Amino acid sequence: MKAIVITTPGGPEVLQLQEVEDPQLRDDEVLIRVHATALNRADTLQRKGSYPPPKGASPYPGLECSGTIESLGKNVSKWKIGDQVCALLAGGGYAEKVAVPEGQVLPVPPGVSLKDATSFPEVACTVWSTIFMMSRLSHGETLLIHGGSSGIGTFAIQIAKYRGSRVFVTAGSEEKLAFCKSIGADVGINYKTEDFVARVKEETGGQGVDVILDCMGASYYQRNLDSLNFDGRLFIIGFQGGVSTEVDLRALLGKRLTVQGAGLRSRSPENKALIVDEVAKNVWPAIAEGKVKPVVYKSFPLSEAAEAHRLMESSQHIGKILLLP
Repeated sequence: MKAIVITTPGGPEVLQLQEVEDPQLRDDEVLIRVHATALNRADTLQRKGSYPPPKGASPYPGLECSGTIESLGKNVSKWKIGDQVCALLAGGGYAEKVAVPEGQVLPVPPGVSLKDATSFPEVACTVWSTIFMMSRLSHGETLLIHGGSSGIGTFAIQIAKYRGSRVFVTAGSEEKLAFCKSIGADVGINYKTEDFVARVKEETGGQGVDVILDCMGASYYQRNLDSLNFDGRLFIIGFQGGVSTEVDLRALLGKRLTVQGAGLRSRSPENKALIVDEVAKNVWPAIAEGKVKPVVYKSFPLSEAAEAHRLMESSQHIGKILLLP
């Protein structure tokens, strides 16, 4: 099969389409003929050499895919050959075929094309596991999403609104903020021209928000704590603003705050299967109702993976960027 190989750590130009061995199928896995895969920030980090795949995972990038099941491991019972599916991967999506544990596979959501279905697994599993399973965002609470126009952000806006939350977002342009509002965001904050702490306080009568989903890390840490309501929860899923900072801890005690962080890729197959099951029960119905829609910015042929990475790193896009083998 063909796959995108990271020939050496570096810029987008190190991504090369090469002929490689087909995946070896384990007893609990299905083999998917990939119809589409989607980019994630983690792919760019892996390309640079700073985010290696977990032990035993495919060396090729790609954390989600959609496609058709071609073969089954001998212990697989949930799926059959020919099923159209999408899947959460530990790697290997930038290829013509990928092997994945059956518990990380989802049916293509009703009303969504096979191509667009690839835009859901990573964002749905990330957002559901962080905001809902761990931070327990509930009906009537307020949520602040940093990077509201990203793949994660555009999905989080929609599912949080569906479940009855008031949604705040930050983004870096009026165009991005307008799009976020068009899919349900209540308050848009341009982080380049506004202080998000002041705006959050103004919009909440001085209280702050209940939950924050943060991809920035160090550079936003103190301001995030300052933006939270009593019993607020901060969930960190990325370090685009660095990994180390000094912080005044008094707010943690004074406001009874919770700070959590988690990645998705390094979780065990059993833990991922649990999250995927929760997503099937809680998110797929919202998609079937048309309340959560795929947000796809642009699709590239697999051979143009380098160009797709350049677009992602420019941050010009809104939503997901796809690759088509």
